Amino acid sequence: MRSARLALALLLTTSLGCAEKDWIDRTLVTADVTGTWQGTQNAINMTVQLELEQQGATVKGFLRIVGGASVNVAGVRDGPIEGTVAGDVFRFRQTSGRAEGELTVVSEDEMDGPATIAFTRNPITFRRVARPSSQESSQPPR
Repeated sequence: MRSARLALALLLTTSLGCAEKDWIDRTLVTADVTGTWQGTQNAINMTVQLELEQQGATVKGFLRIVGGASVNVAGVRDGPIEGTVAGDVFRFRQTSGRAEGELTVVSEDEMDGPATIAFTRNPITFRRVARPSSQESSQPPR
């Protein structure tokens, strides 16, 4: 009986430890996406710009269509976006519902992954083209 209780206690402790790690992995913010990012979705030849401001895991910003043959053809319009960062993954959705994506931050100034823009889901790579002036001054010289 005593060994059964000990085994049960050990099993519960181990299970709780695994659940806690998963929770930490989902809520840990390891990437900073604040700034202006630009990318081209080659399949539809559309250049998109994201202007992002991150506070903790929450991201707010604006999506702009800045070029390409498909500019606004499929009803995609400039507009606000909302998103989250969990680990190195940035998920966003335009509040109008016209665009969304799940991008992995692969370096300080690059993120890529699938995004739905103009009703087409294709891979897109974004590069950071500007940081807020307060961030630029806090970065060490290169």
